Amino acid sequence: MAAIEAGRRGRRVVVLEGAERPGKKILISGGGRCNFTNLHTRPDNFLSANPHFAKSALARFTPADFIRLVERHGIAYHEKTLGQLFCDGSAQQIVDMLMRECADAGVRVLTSRAVREVRRDDSSGAFTATAGIELFTAPALIVATGGLSIPKMGATGFGYEIARQFHIPIELCHPALVPFTLGGAELENFADLSGVSAPVIAAAGKRIFREKMLFTHRGLSGPAILQISSYWSRPEPIRIDWAPEQNLLTPLRAVHARRDMSAAKAALRAQLPARLAERLIDVAAPQSWTNHALDELERRLHAWSFTPSGTEGYEKAEVTAGGVSTRALSAQTMECREVRGLYFIGEVVDVTGHLGGFNFQWAWASGAAAGRAV
Repeated sequence: MAAIEAGRRGRRVVVLEGAERPGKKILISGGGRCNFTNLHTRPDNFLSANPHFAKSALARFTPADFIRLVERHGIAYHEKTLGQLFCDGSAQQIVDMLMRECADAGVRVLTSRAVREVRRDDSSGAFTATAGIELFTAPALIVATGGLSIPKMGATGFGYEIARQFHIPIELCHPALVPFTLGGAELENFADLSGVSAPVIAAAGKRIFREKMLFTHRGLSGPAILQISSYWSRPEPIRIDWAPEQNLLTPLRAVHARRDMSAAKAALRAQLPARLAERLIDVAAPQSWTNHALDELERRLHAWSFTPSGTEGYEKAEVTAGGVSTRALSAQTMECREVRGLYFIGEVVDVTGHLGGFNFQWAWASGAAAGRAV
């Protein structure tokens, strides 16, 4: 997007792509259909040490702007849930669209050009990028290297190395939008529920997300867990409400109702997947079935505590939280305040979106901001 915007303004632009083909992360997103934006994009959908930083770029290149581009290229799309937009066809359509826009803007995209070194001439201020035996020199350099997530797709920390080279601060990086692992008794109690999912509210601290949760053979995943993982810090627990706004144990409170394990399991099976309902009662059944014990069990079912042993790491993380500090960048242009001509955009910057198309929208918006300024 940065290249397209700069090319439209008559700038001579070359994109150095380290992979053998462009857009690998686009191609795997959204199950191959690319969740390319979210209709409800707002600054509070993003994490950053400076929560105000993303406002300018997001306001100047909105989901509507990207949608117009998609429609101009005749790409059919649909809204799935919560404002998430996906291609009806393939994510390849988005890559092809961007490549056509580059071509129309006179941008050269060179693949298999992994940059191994960046230098800056102190006298002229020009940057030279070394890719193999080739040298590329320009008065401006835009770093769009992404983060550390999904290394099998070629992710590296090279963007952070460039930042350090120019003494640009970096906010601590960690995997985000990532499954949790469990250990000890929690893993023993729930690992065999792998594949079972349920709509829940997941909470960490004051942050909550209401979406589906999925058990895995190593721990917890699903949209609710991926969302809350960005806000979790070891060793705090996460809390799960298994049945938001419902009273699971109401049948046991009726006059002459049975109060025992079987009755409790039956009550939960009416609201939850059967295996999950039975396991929760197996783990949390009280010693007696008094009114007080039912109250405590109901409370626990709406604030079930898991203490993750960790996460699945960058291998399974959809994005990297942290990155190049926004304190060093202009919110209007993405240019480094102390190094003229050097820009950082997208995931390499300390701006991390929620699940659901927000990170792509940040990529488009921050890229447009740099491309319009460079």
